[in-house]
Amino acid sequence: MAGRHLLRACTALRLVNQNVAVRPLQRTMGTLKGIPTDDEQATGLERRALQALKKGKDPYSMLRPMEYAGTKAEPHIVPGISTKRLVGCLCEEDNTAIVWFWLHEGDAQRCPSCGSHYKLVHSELPH
Repeated sequence: MAGRHLLRACTALRLVNQNVAVRPLQRTMGTLKGIPTDDEQATGLERRALQALKKGKDPYSMLRPMEYAGTKAEPHIVPGISTKRLVGCLCEEDNTAIVWFWLHEGDAQRCPSCGSHYKLVHSELPH
């Protein structure tokens, strides 16, 4: 390996002495494009997540969820993969007790304590 580098250096010096234009040696990865970006290098689930983010989707719920009023007309949206899901509601901002209840698919349902409305929406897993 070191012999090849020495041979290249000597050849370049000899060509410079003969007044011939010499292309400088480039230190790149495999091709002459340079170091690959994250998008070019990603594989598997990371690649799927990056592609979904480019399309404007939210894979694995990584982004902050949208806020809803919690009224009957505009209920809080709860994603789920089955027909029911356990939901916890903090009815007041400084409350330390969580009110747990089952949310079933269909119409919006109320929290038994504070009256906020929640709706279960079927969503598919991204993988």
